Amino acid sequence: MTTDTPSPESETRGEEQQPRRLHVGDELLARLLRTMADAALIADREGEIVFWNEAAERLFGWPATEAVGANLDLIIPERLRQRHWDGWQTVMRTGETRYGEQLLEVPAAHRDGRRLSIAFTVSLLTDADGAVSGVAAVIRDDTERWQQRREARAELVALRAALDAAGVDAPSAEGADAAPGTGSSGSAG
Repeated sequence: MTTDTPSPESETRGEEQQPRRLHVGDELLARLLRTMADAALIADREGEIVFWNEAAERLFGWPATEAVGANLDLIIPERLRQRHWDGWQTVMRTGETRYGEQLLEVPAAHRDGRRLSIAFTVSLLTDADGAVSGVAAVIRDDTERWQQRREARAELVALRAALDAAGVDAPSAEGADAAPGTGSSGSAG
């Protein structure tokens, strides 16, 4: 617990204890990037990984010593690579991406081969002339939430099929927004 009362040592020296101000410099920011809970990676213009934090190691299973220097294909499922690289080249050429503000949710690959679902945003890194020199991404494992959404969609499909089999019209998305007792027939229930 801290107090505003000067310590006995400072009183004898005639000093008042001042709270330490937080200095946000390169060292603190680098430490934050290395140790934050979300995975972070930085890739150069060619898609070579140049930074890989501890959370990226946990998420994807690759130690930084193996990931740094490797291509992003390390974490991109093979079937999605061409689409990824087409988009990558467009971003490198135009310097524009909507994923700096919009969350991107895509499949990814773990070192052991299992499929992941990840959600991330990116920041374009530029050189002194403003040309894109790379991309930084902050990534979160979304696998559990993706699976829950998938199960909920499957349950909805099964419920609609059961309603159809029973001869009951399933409510439409429009009807779902209507107030109770005001179905599509307009009569009160």
